[in-house]
Amino acid sequence: MTDNLKVWFIISIAVALLMGKILIPILTKLKAGQSIREDGPKSHLKKNGTPTIGGLIFLSALVIITLLSGNLSPQVWILILSTSLFALTGFIDDYIKVTKERNLGLTAKQKLFLQIVGALIILIYQYKSKSLSSDLFIPFIKTSVNIGLMYIPFIIFVIVGTVNSVNLTDGLDGLAAGTSIITLGFFAIAANKLQNYHIEFFCIALMGSLFGFLYFNRNPAKVFMGDTGSLSLGGAISAVAVLLNLPLILPIAGGIFFIETLSVIIQVASFKLRGKRVFLMAPLHHHFEESGWKESKVVIVFYIVQFVLCVISYFVVF
Repeated sequence: MTDNLKVWFIISIAVALLMGKILIPILTKLKAGQSIREDGPKSHLKKNGTPTIGGLIFLSALVIITLLSGNLSPQVWILILSTSLFALTGFIDDYIKVTKERNLGLTAKQKLFLQIVGALIILIYQYKSKSLSSDLFIPFIKTSVNIGLMYIPFIIFVIVGTVNSVNLTDGLDGLAAGTSIITLGFFAIAANKLQNYHIEFFCIALMGSLFGFLYFNRNPAKVFMGDTGSLSLGGAISAVAVLLNLPLILPIAGGIFFIETLSVIIQVASFKLRGKRVFLMAPLHHHFEESGWKESKVVIVFYIVQFVLCVISYFVVF
């Protein structure tokens, strides 16, 4: 990381801390409290009423840092736009939950439609900028393969899948924020290696903003990021991967996100086909909680796993 990026990283942390001090009292005053699932871990019931929509903290910090830096390249703009569009979907979902005082917001179909629209905007940008290529970089063998028109539905699947995976991961204090920081760290290094310094800046700015947010979101959390935050992080990470032509590395570099999703798929499929559950509770982080692990232990172990997977990702890409 260059000295200039280090400065912006530190400033982004400071701005996020400031935004947290400003926004959390506002969210509390507006009674924007989280409704905890009754069928979730019993230990989480005490979190009921904790302010949510806290994703606005790191999102506002990210936008402020981008404007202050003057780094307004087309790639940074599309990354900000992608992040904001998924944040808007999450905000609508959070707003419904808060105003209706329930755990369910938008329907699955409504979420999926808005997420596909967000994915299409990224693809349209690639087309307009004449950088749309159906060549897909394959990790491990380190070569590219042309998949033709299949590239479009594939990228939509990657983006929507990543967005929902990060959303599922946001179930413990600091889990989604911390694992996202680690994954963004990998992509910052990847962007630097590929000499795409605009995307590197975006990753660093978002990492710093998340570090500042994590001060309030660590256990015991004073605020939750809500779908506003988790969907926006999924949008940001997937957009970065697509623009760097590294979407196939996401299952490794974002391994925790995909393991969490896989645990839900396995749980649902097993119960429908066999009438039996594989895990004590899904997503996977709840299984470990129900097994007797403390929430903080689950989070730390998942951080370590995500870090190891990102190290592996570096060597299979470069």
